[in-house]
Amino acid sequence: MSSPRTPLRVGLVGYGLAGSVFHAPLIAASPDLVLDTVSTGNPERAAQARAGHPGVRVAGSAEELLARADELDLVVVASPNKTHVPVATAALKAGLPVVVDKPLAGTAAEARALAALAEERGLLLSVFQNRRWDNDFRTLRALLADGALGEVQRFESRFERWRPRLKGGWRESGAPEEIGGLLYDLGSHVVDQALVLFGPAVRVYAESDVRRPGAEADDDTFIAVTHANGVRSHLWMSATTAQLGPRFRVLGREAGYVKYGLDPQEAALREGLRPEPGAPWGVEPEELWGRLGAGESPLTGGGTPVETLPGAYPAYYEAVAAALRGTGENPVTAHEAAAALDVLEAARVSAREGVAVSL
Repeated sequence: MSSPRTPLRVGLVGYGLAGSVFHAPLIAASPDLVLDTVSTGNPERAAQARAGHPGVRVAGSAEELLARADELDLVVVASPNKTHVPVATAALKAGLPVVVDKPLAGTAAEARALAALAEERGLLLSVFQNRRWDNDFRTLRALLADGALGEVQRFESRFERWRPRLKGGWRESGAPEEIGGLLYDLGSHVVDQALVLFGPAVRVYAESDVRRPGAEADDDTFIAVTHANGVRSHLWMSATTAQLGPRFRVLGREAGYVKYGLDPQEAALREGLRPEPGAPWGVEPEELWGRLGAGESPLTGGGTPVETLPGAYPAYYEAVAAALRGTGENPVTAHEAAAALDVLEAARVSAREGVAVSL
């Protein structure tokens, strides 16, 4: 590894949406990391990477990138879902720590096998669950830590969109090997958040539909999770929602918290904005703050506005760098990702068979 004063050299596999919009900008924003190499077989994306990150090297494939393993300190896997396990496996066997975009794998068994390989090699294996650093999630965690809601009874989380027309591509493919559909795409986020907040799941029920004409993969899915502590999480993910519900509705014995709207960081990154040291980032206007209260809908004035904490995606890579330096912990472990995959796999069985599944 490089010395503490030298930025860690990162190889990024894949320069599609995940690589170009999320990983590359956040890596570049970290003073402890430098984007050294990007692998992509697409000439347009290669040109985009060179333009966005002057001096970056471009490899034509993951294999070409990993052939230079001794020149790198970390590999980030942001290629299509079906490549996550083979590329991460190859990187670990090449002696490199790895960050993998979610979902880590198609099955919990594959995720645990990767975790075992990383542990055997003594290497970091971390999963990019960036929405743990969403503004609303950070705010909700703070409210729960303060006991502002009392004992939580139900957690409702919605990741809904209105996309009545298909975009095409592997994310909407029905081929099992592609690991497409919203259950694994958006479900990876909402399930992870529920487990972080309320602990292990013991029972899963799901409904999953393919609503749009010509669609192959699920585009409208609901998951009900019963946690070991008795909290029930109701989780929605959809591309067919004409009227969006609240992002969070959390109901406790003393009060509830309702929050509308998505964290602004993805939109900012898509627009080309970048986190800068000391500059505001992930901040939303007061009119979008959630409300805390009891007895009346927030839409008719119920509750008190709660200032939303700023979103903090850069904190993920700061934590990864600290873990590699030996000064911090892995921010998202493969075992945590495997626990979420247990739920997603159970949800798939439940939706197919129409039964609740015990874990």
